Amino acid sequence: MPLGWAGDREGPRDECGVFGIYAPGHEVSRLAYFALYALQHRGQESAGIAAADRGGNIMTRRELGLVSQVFSENDLRTLAGELAIGHVRYSTTGSNAWENSQPVHRSEGTNGSRSELALAHNGNLINAVELHDELVGRGVTFSSTSDSEIVAALLATHPAERIEDAIADVLPRLQGAFSIVAMTKEEVVAFRDPHGLRPLALGVIADVGDAASPEGKSGQERTRRNDSDRYCVASESCAFDIIGASFMRDVAPGEIVTLGRGGLESRRVDSEARKAFCVFEYIYFARPDSRMNGQVLQVARARMGEILAREAPADADLVIPVPDSGNAAARGYARASGLPQDDGFVKNRYVARTFIQPGQELRKHGLRMKFNPLPEVVAGKRLVVVDDSIVRGNTTRQIVQMLRDAGASEVHMRISAPPIKHPCHYGIDMSTREEMIAHERSVEQIARELGCDSLAYLSLDGVYEAVGATRATHCDACFTGQYPLDGTDEAAGKYALEVAAT
Repeated sequence: MPLGWAGDREGPRDECGVFGIYAPGHEVSRLAYFALYALQHRGQESAGIAAADRGGNIMTRRELGLVSQVFSENDLRTLAGELAIGHVRYSTTGSNAWENSQPVHRSEGTNGSRSELALAHNGNLINAVELHDELVGRGVTFSSTSDSEIVAALLATHPAERIEDAIADVLPRLQGAFSIVAMTKEEVVAFRDPHGLRPLALGVIADVGDAASPEGKSGQERTRRNDSDRYCVASESCAFDIIGASFMRDVAPGEIVTLGRGGLESRRVDSEARKAFCVFEYIYFARPDSRMNGQVLQVARARMGEILAREAPADADLVIPVPDSGNAAARGYARASGLPQDDGFVKNRYVARTFIQPGQELRKHGLRMKFNPLPEVVAGKRLVVVDDSIVRGNTTRQIVQMLRDAGASEVHMRISAPPIKHPCHYGIDMSTREEMIAHERSVEQIARELGCDSLAYLSLDGVYEAVGATRATHCDACFTGQYPLDGTDEAAGKYALEVAAT
C-alpha cells in the first residue's frame, strides 16, 4: 500500500478524525458536518459524510478540501436520514487523492441486508499488505490505496448476518492502530483496536429536559439510558460540544459499540491486550478543549509547562509561546517560573485555508506568512520561547532567526515534549529518522543547529507526571523507539518496499 508523505510540512500530520451518529428526529448530516468542523485540525486534505435514509439507501458525499469547502446546504439536505458517519483526512496510508477520501462505501451483494456499508478510519494497519493480498486472492477488487478500504472489504464480504459479529471476527486480525466507525442501512457501529492507540469517545444527545450523565456504562451488557437518548462517537470530545451532545466516556480498547434502534449496545473483544494510548495526543494532536482518559488537555498541557520550568529554568525576561501549539505550556511555564508572559508573534490563522502556493518570490520570507514577530514586545528581551515539539527543525530555526531580527537579545527554546527521534507507524505522518533533527544529535548540537542560546526538552517522566499516567498503558515510541506492537519495524520495511515498487 503506497504511503502518503507530508511533503514540506514541518510537524507531524494529525492523522484523521471520525464521527458517527444515530439520532432519529435530528438532522444527522448537519450534526455530522459541524462535528467534522470541530475535528478539522485532525485532517485538512479531504472530508466526507455518509448517511442512510428511511428507504435503506446509503448516500455518500466526499471530496478533497476542508469541511467548509466540500459541503453545501444542498448536500446536507440530500444526505437525509437517521444515521450518518463522517471523516476528515490526512494521508498516512494512501496518497492524497479523491479515491482515498472517506467514508469508504462498499456494496458486495453477498450478505443480504448488510452487504452494503460505509466506513471511516483513523489509524494505520501494519499488516495491510498481507490483508490486501489475501483479499485480492479471493477476487476482491479495490478502487483506492487506503488501508481503510481493506477493513471495509473484510467486513462487507464477511458471511456473518450481523455486522457486530463480522467485526468481532475481523478485529483480532487487524494489526496496528484503528478507531473506526462503520454504518449499515440500520445502525452505526464503532470499534477501537485492543491497544487503544488512537482515541475514540462516546457521547449522548439528550432531549431538552433530560440531562445527560457524564458517566456511562461499559462491558458486555446492553445499556439503555432513556427512550429519547441518541448517541454519537467521535475522535475527540470537542465534536460533542459543538452539536449539543454530552461526553459519556471513552470507547474502551477492543470495544465494539452499536448505535441503533435498540439504544446503545457494547461488546468487548480481546480486553487483555497491553494498552498503548498515544502519548502524543496529550501533547500535540488533540484540541486543548478535548477530554482524553480523564484529562482536559488544556490543563494537562499547562502542567507540562510548569514541570518544564522546574526541570529547565532560564535566566530570562519574558516567556512567549509559539502560537497556538505552545500557548498552554507557555502559560504554565510562566506561572511556575514567575516570569511575565506576552505574545511575541501574531499568527495568521487563515494560512492553512489557502491552496494557492506562495511562489518563489514569497518563499524567501519563510514563516512570515504564518507568524509575524512583534519587535515592540521582544526587542532587547531575553526570551523563553515555548513550543510543544520539534521534528525536523526547519520551523524552529526560522522562528529563532525572526526573533533575532526583531531585536531579541537571547532566545532560549523550551519544548514541552522529549526529543522526537523515531517515526510513528500507527497513523501519524512524521519525518524519517534521518530527517529528524534529534536523530544522532545531542541537545547542545540541536541548539547550535537552531541558532538559539539554549534548548531544553521536557523529560518523558515529566510528560507522564503532567497527565497522571504511566508508560505501562501508553505508546511513546516516537521518543523511545520502543514500539508496543510486535513486528512494527518489519511491517514498516514492507511498506517501504511497496512504495519503491509503485
